[in-house]
Order: sequence, then structure tokens, then C-alpha cells
Amino acid sequence: MAAYKETPRQKMISMMYLVYTAMLALNVSVEVLNAFTTVNESVEESNLALDGRINETYAKFDQQYAINTGKVETNYKKAQALKQKSADLINYIDSLKYEVISRTEKCDIEYAKNTPLTLLKAKDNYDEPTNFFINNNKAKELQQTIEQYKSEIRQLLPEKIQDSFDLGLVVDGEYQNANNEKEDWATHNFFHTILAADVTILNKLVMDVHNTEYSVVNYLYSNISEENFKFDKIDVKIIPQSNYIFVGDKYEADVLVVAYDTAQSPTAYIKVGADKVSEKEISTATPFKATNGNGLVHISLPSSREGINKFAGLLQMQSPTGEINTYHFSDQFIVARPSMNVSATKMNVFYAGVENPVTIAVPGYGTAQIEASITNGTITRKGDSWVVKVPETAKTTTIKVSINDDGKRVNMGSAEYRVKRVPSPTPKIANTTSGNISPNAMIAAGAIIPQMPDDFEFDYNFTITGFNFIGTRRGGDLFEVSAKNNLLTDQMKEYIRNARSGDKIWIEDITAKSPDGVTRKLSTISLVITK
Repeated sequence: MAAYKETPRQKMISMMYLVYTAMLALNVSVEVLNAFTTVNESVEESNLALDGRINETYAKFDQQYAINTGKVETNYKKAQALKQKSADLINYIDSLKYEVISRTEKCDIEYAKNTPLTLLKAKDNYDEPTNFFINNNKAKELQQTIEQYKSEIRQLLPEKIQDSFDLGLVVDGEYQNANNEKEDWATHNFFHTILAADVTILNKLVMDVHNTEYSVVNYLYSNISEENFKFDKIDVKIIPQSNYIFVGDKYEADVLVVAYDTAQSPTAYIKVGADKVSEKEISTATPFKATNGNGLVHISLPSSREGINKFAGLLQMQSPTGEINTYHFSDQFIVARPSMNVSATKMNVFYAGVENPVTIAVPGYGTAQIEASITNGTITRKGDSWVVKVPETAKTTTIKVSINDDGKRVNMGSAEYRVKRVPSPTPKIANTTSGNISPNAMIAAGAIIPQMPDDFEFDYNFTITGFNFIGTRRGGDLFEVSAKNNLLTDQMKEYIRNARSGDKIWIEDITAKSPDGVTRKLSTISLVITK
């Protein structure tokens, strides 16, 4: 079984790679270093091209798996295993490349990853690379890893072709040095080899892995259609990611061209609430048979339970050879009661610094299934409700809601709220802010009380931290005393006792501190003494 056929360009790169590797025994000139750089760049370009072709095949595999899971599933799983094993090996080779560059260049790994070979200053150094690969046995570890990879990839192929399928990646055999002395693969490739050659060799190994992966994935893909059905109808089908979307979300779906046999009368057996239905469970499942002679099975499922309703089943149809083929499938749909919501759009407000109570409900789901996050501030579950706290620096914040049904998270939308500052309290003494007041009432009150607006529903109280007391004395002089709390001082009380009717008092520069430690300046109290 032949492996992936190299293009003329790739053959030329491989030939140049061999020529420049052989030149390692010579003195390393600038021309040789430049040649290695050229070869390495060509190898890297080929790797990018191969990676693109491989991904195209995987994409076609994904499409076929979505169309006909039962038929494709075996080879599809092998392809996914191939993809993971190849990625692991390539990542391992790259890690060796970046580490040997880092050690030789005396730089960190990020610099090694992002610096082209042509810009490396120590690319003609062979002492550090030899110590890394030979003395530290990294080359032998690499050889063993590649051999293990080839062994595991062979297991993905049919037993009858495992030995004949050419996987490339030759890391065994006998090699000779310049003196015709035998040496192993590790020594032949990495002993006394300059950094530029090591990087090129490692990138060439990556290309060999890509070639192997491309060869095997194309073989697996070509064999999913060995037993062909006769299709006489081509149609377009839409496979949505979800039929349940919200304002602001996008409806996303795959549009596929599908072919089917209208002469077939397949039967689907479905169980609601199941993840999978085995052939032994057919008797407990609900059958749906193709009708109208169009080869399609139409299903109708009840929607009595709110929330995500999953279902699974299997479809049986006769193959061209007369055998009954079984294809498993599963899906889900969302059921919600008809509902409506009325909200005052101008009232979507959170007050900064206070615990804003929030109720979040999603039709069809219990409170425990609901999850919420917020862009500015914090949101915390409190029993069956939630509490939101936002900072004063925020202008708006958005609550995002999702539900968790059997480990699957589904986005249910979001709501934006404006953030308003908590209103300042009104300072009062003897329950008044202005106008006439008797000395006895003022002295009895004895303190400035900050009072929140009557329509402010939150338990949020400020503390007076100081004020200035100003009064008019006989003759026009001003009496002025300050306090560092909300209490009238003895001097203030003495002044009030001796005040005459008509004397004016101003309590101003009143400062108050919120529970969050924010200090505000409150309005002035203006009073006239009456006796």
C-alpha cells in the first residue's frame, strides 16, 4: 500500500535536505548556513500546505459523520485518534526544537518559538546541540517516540495491510559516518550537527509526520464508502445548531446536499429521554416508519415536559446486499410554556454600593439549573433569588443568563442595566430642614440626622462626619463653631439658649459617609429661632 505521493517540489526539498546534511562533515561556511536556512524555509512552507490539505480531509470526514453517523463512525473515530496522536508527536518534536534553540542561543522558549532560523546567532554551534541530543539521550527518546507513534498508527489500519502500508518516518536501519564506520540513527543525525541542521532535520520530521497523517486519513476516508447505496433523490437539508434562539443571538445551521433512496422504507425507533438506544431495546422504543414512498422518516414527539428534552434512537434500512444496517442517532429540543414579560425599560437600574435583589427565571427550568454572570460588579445566589452589587465607577452592567441541563450549558440571553448613584440623604434636626424652630426643640434634638428619601427601598444609612454651625450675634457678629460628628456641641447649645426670636442659624458644610466609605457633602439646614 503506497503512502502519500510527494509533489516534485517536496522531492526537491528532500534531495536538498540530504545534500546539505552530508555537507555537515565539512567546515560550515556562510553559504552552507544560508543553504540550510533556505531548505528549512521550504520545509516549513510545505508543512503549512500539508496541514491545510489534512484539515480539508478532516472537514470532509466531519461532514460525512454528520450526514451518516452509523456508517462513518468506525473510521471517523480512527481518524480522530490519528489526528490527536499526530498532533501530540508534532508538539513533542516542536518542543525539542524550541528547547535546543533556547539552550544554544541562551534565550527563553518564547524567543526560540518566534525567531526565524536566519536570525539565530548560534546556528553554526554544534557543541550544545550534540550535548542535548546525544549526551542527554534526547535523540534516542525521539526515535523511540516516533517508533511508538508508527506502531499505534498501524493499529488504526486493517490487519491485512498493516505491514504493507508505507508510513514513512524511517528511524531505523544502518548508517555509516565519513570513515565508513557503522552508527545508529540518533548519532547519524544529531552527533556533531550544527543547530541550523538540527532545526531543519526536526522540521523535516514534522513534514514526515504530516505525510503519514495525510496518507492514513485519506485511506480511512476513502474506505467509508465501500458498501455503496443506490441513491435516486438529492435534496438540501438544514442542520441547525439550535432551533431556540433569542433576540441578539444568531441562527446558525449547516446546509448540506444529501442523497437518499426513495424506494427504501426505513424505520426509526426512538426513546425520549435516552442518550442511546441499543438494538436490544427496540421493543421499548416508539417506531416511526417511512411513509408516502419518499424514503424519509417523519417523527412526531410529545412536548409535555418543560426544558431540554433529549431523545435517541436507531434507524434500520436494508443495504444493497440485503443486510439490515443499523444507524444510531441522538438529538434534543427545548420545550417552554407560552409566556410573556412586561418591564419598564427606563427602570432597569441598579444602585451602586447596595445589595440589589434580583429574580431570574427561565420558563421550563428550575432555579438550580440557572447560572448567571455579570460584566461589572458581582452577582450572588441567595436562596431562590440573587443579589447584585455594582461599583459607583460603573455606568452600565449586563447580566448574562444560561441554564445547565445534564452538564450542557445553553445561553438564554442577557439584560443590560444602568447603574445609578445612591441618592444622598437629607440632613435634618428636630425633623426639619428649614424654617422656624424653637430653642428647646433644637436642643432636645441635639443631633443632625441624615434621612434617606421615603421612596428609597434599601436599608442604606449614612453617618454624619462633621458640620459647621453659623449663627448671627447681636450687633451683626457671626458665631461659628465646627463639629466632627453629628452632635451639637455645648457651645452650640449655649448659643441656642441665648438666641433671640428672629436670629438665623445655618448648619452647612455637612459631610456624611456611606457604608462603602464614600464621603458626600449634604445640603444646608437654614433655621430661624422663634420663642
